[in-house]
Amino acid sequence: MTSEPARPDPDLLLAALHEQEVRAHRGRLKVFLGMCPGVGKTYAMLRAAQQERVGGTQVVVGIVETHGRSETQALLEGLTVLPRRAVRHREATLEELDLEALRALRPELAVIDELAHTNAPGSRHAKRWQDVLELLEAGSNVLTTLNIQHVESRADAVRQITGATQHETVPDSLLDLADELELVDVTPENLRERLRDGKVYLGERAAAAEEGFFQESHLTALRELALRFTAERVDRQLRALRAPMAKQTVWRSGERLLVAVGSSPFSTQLVRWTRRLAAAQGAPWIAVHVEPLSPPAPEEQKRLDRNLALARELGAEVLVTQDTDMAAALVRTALQHNATQIVLGKPRHAWWSRFLPGGSLVDRVIQRGGNIDVYVVPAETAGPPLTFDSIDHELRSSAAEYGWVAGTVAGLTLAAQLLPQNYYLAAGLVFLLAVILLSLKVGRGPVLAAGILSALTWNFLLIPPRFTFHIEKIEDGLLFGTYFVVALVAGQLTARIRAQALAERRREGRATALFNLTRALAEARTLDEAVFAALRQADSHFGARTALLLAEDGSGPLHPHFAGSFALDDKERAVAEWSCRHRRGAGRFTDTLPASAGFYLPLVREDRSVGVLGVVVPREASLTLAQRDLLEAFARQLAMSVERDHLQAAGEREKLLAESERLHRTLLDSVSHELRTPLSVITSAVENLGTADAALRESLTGEIRTAARRLNRLVGNLLDQTRLESGVLRPRPDWCDIQDLVNAALDDVRDTLAGHPLEVSVPGDLPPVRADFTLTVQALANLLLNAALHTPAATPVFVSAGLERGGQRVYFVVADRGPGFPARMKDRLFKKFEQGDVTRAGGLGLGLSIVRGFVLAQGGEIVVGENPGGGAVFTIYLPHTPPQTPPSE
Repeated sequence: MTSEPARPDPDLLLAALHEQEVRAHRGRLKVFLGMCPGVGKTYAMLRAAQQERVGGTQVVVGIVETHGRSETQALLEGLTVLPRRAVRHREATLEELDLEALRALRPELAVIDELAHTNAPGSRHAKRWQDVLELLEAGSNVLTTLNIQHVESRADAVRQITGATQHETVPDSLLDLADELELVDVTPENLRERLRDGKVYLGERAAAAEEGFFQESHLTALRELALRFTAERVDRQLRALRAPMAKQTVWRSGERLLVAVGSSPFSTQLVRWTRRLAAAQGAPWIAVHVEPLSPPAPEEQKRLDRNLALARELGAEVLVTQDTDMAAALVRTALQHNATQIVLGKPRHAWWSRFLPGGSLVDRVIQRGGNIDVYVVPAETAGPPLTFDSIDHELRSSAAEYGWVAGTVAGLTLAAQLLPQNYYLAAGLVFLLAVILLSLKVGRGPVLAAGILSALTWNFLLIPPRFTFHIEKIEDGLLFGTYFVVALVAGQLTARIRAQALAERRREGRATALFNLTRALAEARTLDEAVFAALRQADSHFGARTALLLAEDGSGPLHPHFAGSFALDDKERAVAEWSCRHRRGAGRFTDTLPASAGFYLPLVREDRSVGVLGVVVPREASLTLAQRDLLEAFARQLAMSVERDHLQAAGEREKLLAESERLHRTLLDSVSHELRTPLSVITSAVENLGTADAALRESLTGEIRTAARRLNRLVGNLLDQTRLESGVLRPRPDWCDIQDLVNAALDDVRDTLAGHPLEVSVPGDLPPVRADFTLTVQALANLLLNAALHTPAATPVFVSAGLERGGQRVYFVVADRGPGFPARMKDRLFKKFEQGDVTRAGGLGLGLSIVRGFVLAQGGEIVVGENPGGGAVFTIYLPHTPPQTPPSE
């Protein structure tokens, strides 16, 4: 029989493919899990690290919190401990993991405590688990620790148990990457004794913890959470190990129930009965629906949806599979998921149904089930009577197929009348051949009808004695019976081939749709491109109109995406918001607001909704269970794309915050130093003015003047940079003489250039240029100051200007014979607070940044290069358009 295995979660398939690609390059992760602080996670981790060191592994301790415990501190002996990075935050110094230094060492094994820790502001990543992920991607193995209260999926349960909200959590997806998880377990009694002995907290904090978080009831519940989390992981690993194996029996490593769910009203009773049994045994359970090849009637579809929704609400894992043999599908699914018990309903159909091939469904499951326990639950009310049409939907064929059969038999009968009577055996063989050929074109029912009709026609019209149903010869009787055997076998083979072809087409359609979606999402450069591609594919595949509503940064109100092909009114938008808020499907085809035009699925990632996908099909159309299953896969893939976009945006914000923090610190340090130096000069000079003679007074006055100019330049640079960044700078171009621009810049910095030979080359016949006089003079003055301040005394400075060949641009050149700059600095010379490696002390590193801003504001360009004779060359280019009439003098 043709069959299709239970459809797995597409997210898991894609994650598995990605895992195969990166596992060869990614480091291994081992997590030491505990129910709460004080169980000995760090001790167990360091003991494992020492064992690795003894085995010859290079071990580096990135960060470990010993909390003053001598036995834990002793385990650090012999290990390389990385110095921590000091971070200044709010007048306090925090110690954090030095990720850059750890990556530079490229250790085989890194030891990092407290995976859920939140890093100090200004760090590369907001969370320590992001640091660990970067190390893993760099190829280092990592040992780390974690409490069950910090697991994202268990945070709500911990809050309900202890009343404490967890603000530091680790996503379950990271733990899924862990190659090994070791549970560090102690009894609640032993842990409370450790608390009283001061091995967890000290003093008043220990007493408060014993009466609060460390209550015995809390610890017992947390211990159960940790044990269950570990058991679930082991169960998933067992199922993964069994996946490639030929499954002939289940392994009773733990109980798991499987219940068959269909469109019958009795399925509701079965689901509830299985939930009670699973709760009594403390076992997980699976609800399986075997999907028929032909879609169910609308009323049956609604009942099926309610039954599957009830199973989900009661905690079942819902699976959908396809098979023409329901018993084979149920047993196969049970073997795949290691289900030890199958729950079925007791048949209440007509008595003759038990004599069908293989018996009833219960009989066939018991025959195939091997060592699987089978529970048969009697129905509270009798089921609907079994009719001929309900035995197998594939017996129903079109009238055209029956017409083909009748026409073929009638034609052969007329042709047989032309044969002599003693040729009736040849005619019988031709009839038999016709039955076989018809089986290639028509269904099981018409083939059976062809066999019966051919046999009766041959017997009545051709076998002697003619026009009777009496058969005298044994060989004639055998041939007569052969018609029925051939018809049944051929019809069964035809039905099997048709079912297999239909199942293959459906499977290919689903696989192709998912492949096209994942490829489009992978190729999309932005979220908008990904959403547009996904919605267009959904429109095409489902013959529907779609809408997508997204929440900014994963929270806040929903906003429709422009790529949607369906405009939501207030009513439809309210349904979408309900679906997002409750993280459940809503609208048409559901029990929640079914009068809506659209079917809405939330885009759920972990414990939050990041948006809603809406699908509107024509009123006369419907969505089958397979189509809704595929839509859920679409929604999950879209949710992953949205989350990836949010993570990228969060990463960019973190980088900006870190850069802002760095610039803030640099600015404060530079400004404080630059202000202090001239202020100190002024203060000292003013204090000595009263007792100084005339010569000294003149010298002190010159020092005050120089320091004041330095302060003025400092404040001016800060104001200019603020004007550039705020966007309020507006150039005011006017016709300017190039000689006047150069002379004005030289006058501004003549005192600073006093110790440098100056060479100026500006042709006298240059045409005027349209530029902002003040901005251009200040840009030239900053370049001249840069040449004077960052070159040794007596170093010549060259200034020239001219008109570029073609007359499209005017250029100004400032060059020197100083030490120049390293090639690696060329790309960052014009950034804020950047200074050359050979610069003298002083300056904020804003001069060149301001020059670039002033030049770009006028539509120009600044280029830096090396002077052939040594030193640096800065060239300013400004656009030039010859004036229509010469400017007046």
